[in-house]
Amino acid sequence: MKKYIWKRMLFVGLILALFALAIAGCSSDEPTETSTEAPPAPEEAPGVAEEPSAPEEPELEGNPVRGGLLYDKWWTVAAAEGEAEHEHEEDEHEGGGAPPDGDHPLWATQSTNERSGSDTWRCKECHGWDYKGADGAYGSGSHFTGFTGVFASKDNSPSVILAVMQGSTNADHDFSSVMAEQDLTDLALFISQTLVDADELVDADKASVGDAARGAIRYGNVCGACHGPAGNAINFGAIDDPEFLGHLAPGNPWEFIHKVRFGQPGWPMPSSISSAWSDEDVADVLAYAQTFSENPALSGGGQLYDKWWAVLGFDAPEEDQPLWASQSTNERGGADTWRCKECH
Repeated sequence: MKKYIWKRMLFVGLILALFALAIAGCSSDEPTETSTEAPPAPEEAPGVAEEPSAPEEPELEGNPVRGGLLYDKWWTVAAAEGEAEHEHEEDEHEGGGAPPDGDHPLWATQSTNERSGSDTWRCKECHGWDYKGADGAYGSGSHFTGFTGVFASKDNSPSVILAVMQGSTNADHDFSSVMAEQDLTDLALFISQTLVDADELVDADKASVGDAARGAIRYGNVCGACHGPAGNAINFGAIDDPEFLGHLAPGNPWEFIHKVRFGQPGWPMPSSISSAWSDEDVADVLAYAQTFSENPALSGGGQLYDKWWAVLGFDAPEEDQPLWASQSTNERGGADTWRCKECH
C-alpha cells in the first residue's frame, strides 16, 4: 500500500513540474525578432521636382600681392605693366594707365573729404590704409568719408567680394567698366587672403610694437640700398616739401605697413610678402624707421655747389672770380666763374 502511494505522489509531482514549465514558456520576456529593413520611401507627389543643389563657387586664380598695389593706385599699376589696352580685347572698358575723368560716382554721397578727381578712385581713399574705413584711422580728419572698410569682408569668399566690385550690392560701385576682370580678381584675393589687423602691429600712439634692433638689421640688408641708411635717400614729396621715411613711419604707420608688404605702384620695390617676411618682421622694420630723422640725405651744400647765390637769395656776382684770371682756356665770365662746379 505504501509503495503504491509513493508512486502516485511521484507521478503527481512530475505532472506539476511539466505544467510549470509550460506556463514559463508562455510568459517568456525574450524580445521578438524584428526586421532591420528601412521602410519604403513615400512616393513623390506628381509634379514636384527635386530641389537642385547650390552650384559650387568657381575658384579664382590671380595675384593677391598685385591686388595690394591695385588697392593703392590701380591705374599706375596698369601703366607700369604696359597695359594701356589691358591686353583683354574682350573686355569693354576704359582704364589702362589713367584714372577716369571726374569724381567716383559714390563720392557725391559724402561731403567731408574734399579731395577730387583721381584721388576719389583710389580704394585706399575710401577704405583706408588699415582697411577699416570710418572705423579706423580714416574715422576722422581730412580723409574721413564715413565709408566702411574692407577688413570686415576678408572672411567672405573671393567670388562674393568680386561680385561686390562688379556692382552686386551697389551699381555705383561697379568697377568693371574701368578695370579688367583680372584686376578685380586680384583685388578680391588681396582682400580675402592678405589683410592684416594693423592694431596688432601699431599701438594707439602710432608706435610700432616691433623691435627696432631687429628691424635695423633687416632694413640694412634689404631697404637701405634704395632708401639710404637713414631712410632719406628717396623723397616721396616735393623739393620744397620733402617727405622721407622719417616722416611716413611715425606719421602714417598704416601706409608704411601696406607699402612694405605690397610695394609701391610703378616702382620696382619688392614686396615683403613675396619675400616671406612675417608680420613681426614688418613691425620690426617699422620700429626702426620710426627712429629716422626728417632731414634730407644731403645738406644744402650740394645746391650751394651749383649756384650758391640762388640758394642764399643773393644777387648773382657780376665780376669774375679773382682766380679766374689765372687761367685762359675757359672763356666764360661773370657769375659762371663763381660757380664751384665750373672749376671743379
